[in-house]
Amino acid sequence: MNQVLLIFPDTPESVLELLRRETQIVGPIDAADTEAWLAALRDVHAVITVVQPQFTGTVMDGAPNLRVIGRPGIGVDNVDVRAATERGICVVNTPDAPTQPVVEKVIGWMLMLAHRLREADRVARAPQWQGRSTVLGNDLAGKTLGLLGTGRVGSRVAQICSSAFGMRVLAFDPYANAARVKSFGVELVPSVDELAPVADFVSVNCPLTAETRGLLGVAQLRAMKPTAFLINSARAQVVDEAALVQALREKWIAGAALDVFPVEPPPPDHPLFTLDNVLLSPHASSFTREGMLRMLQQTAEQTLMVFNGQRPPNLVNAEVWEKRKR
Repeated sequence: MNQVLLIFPDTPESVLELLRRETQIVGPIDAADTEAWLAALRDVHAVITVVQPQFTGTVMDGAPNLRVIGRPGIGVDNVDVRAATERGICVVNTPDAPTQPVVEKVIGWMLMLAHRLREADRVARAPQWQGRSTVLGNDLAGKTLGLLGTGRVGSRVAQICSSAFGMRVLAFDPYANAARVKSFGVELVPSVDELAPVADFVSVNCPLTAETRGLLGVAQLRAMKPTAFLINSARAQVVDEAALVQALREKWIAGAALDVFPVEPPPPDHPLFTLDNVLLSPHASSFTREGMLRMLQQTAEQTLMVFNGQRPPNLVNAEVWEKRKR
């Protein structure tokens, strides 16, 4: 019987039941226990993993039976996809499953930042509501949203913000279909440098690639309005972190909301933890009960499809299929 290693805590019972019908489950093992999951990997045929473990060619060489690497969610940047393909290992993900909760989180952050809800909570707890006059917020209506990326999340955020809030939506996405994004109320711009100075909110919704790494750096952050906010629910490395810390510390921008970090979890002395104009989340934008169930169930289903000789719908390295390990 095929064995599946779970490096994923709190896997729903319905997903465990699905896997148990055709496989033997190993774990769940804590991603932080590197020695344990590497040891378990030696004997398993598939792994369903969170974002922290790095699946390099060397790691895969230590797993001679490995046939599938499953990544719930859209990102697979912790997996060397080329190395997996060379070794006949299928890599599957679930790009549609987390869209709704991430969209809701981005818009929730926009509302929280614009209306200063964190500050309002503090004032509400203070004696005599001291400082009430300082929590004056701003309407979203009439403001400009700048998007980096118009994929599943970006296009849905654009659609809601333009139609529900009456916001102007600009986007930088050199691969976007102009007719498609126009239907969502999006105006494409040719560069980040044209978007940064006019946006009241900049939302990062693009994947991490060689082209997007460091897309927002010192020049772009300095160009933003001092009243503007940055939201990153995609990948931390799209933004130059040192420049962002400086921008927040020196008030180049009004604030930020971040769900992602270059190193996860970040060290306890991370400079962002000392700043009061940033909202932080532990890479949890997709963390709703419904979203997690969709991601894990779709990953499990696709893992079983590979075992049964059926091509999964979200095979990241499509070219591996004919030469996959069997």
